[in-house]
Amino acid sequence: MSDTPTNPFELMMKQAQDMAKAMNPAMESFSPKGFEALWPTMPKEVMEMMFGNTVNTDGLDAKTRLLLTLAGLTCQGAQADAAVRQTVRHALEAGARKQEIVETIGQMSVFAGIPAMTRALELAQEVMGDKKDEDQ
Repeated sequence: MSDTPTNPFELMMKQAQDMAKAMNPAMESFSPKGFEALWPTMPKEVMEMMFGNTVNTDGLDAKTRLLLTLAGLTCQGAQADAAVRQTVRHALEAGARKQEIVETIGQMSVFAGIPAMTRALELAQEVMGDKKDEDQ
């Protein structure tokens, strides 16, 4: 049996990986989790300045924006692991409670399906596992 992928998507991914290895052999050991370390959690005030009330004083706050982002990432199938984990981290920093994060992801099961919801919850749990809610 051949190791050559028969699925067009798998073939495209293999070609991209081979090309990345040819350009930079270090890419063979690349980890998205390592990339996450390059982007620390922003303080809530910075998030409010960039995404919240600085430009639109009556607009959505950073916490709400991040919960909406998490909902969107879940609807996309929770395929962007680093983005989901990062959004959960930032939402917690912006004041979201674990329950709000779980409800946001759970609500998306209606739109994205149970597998997407389950994957997003697994990723969120990686971030929330060692953090405690102050009001629970």
